[in-house]
Amino acid sequence: MDKRAIVLHPKDNVATAIVDLEKGDTLRLAGKGDLAAIEPIPFGHKVALMPIPAGQPVIKYGESIGLAAGDIQLGACVHVHNIESQRGRGDRAGKEA
Repeated sequence: MDKRAIVLHPKDNVATAIVDLEKGDTLRLAGKGDLAAIEPIPFGHKVALMPIPAGQPVIKYGESIGLAAGDIQLGACVHVHNIESQRGRGDRAGKEA
């Protein structure tokens, strides 16, 4: 099992990088197989364990943490730039009327 990323729940479609990953780094994750990072994945960001189509849930902790804002490729960095929240945005409170 690879120690550079962790899968927190068997249902997850992302793993969390626990070190900075470089483009091309190959991860071997228990129960998820091998995958190569297709771009740099900074520490604490997520890497897609499978293709995630636009509008589909991003699953971490076995729960949806948001929807893919666009198609996310296998091995891509998954973070705020490509996830849309399903909850209210506190930074926009009072601005959407």
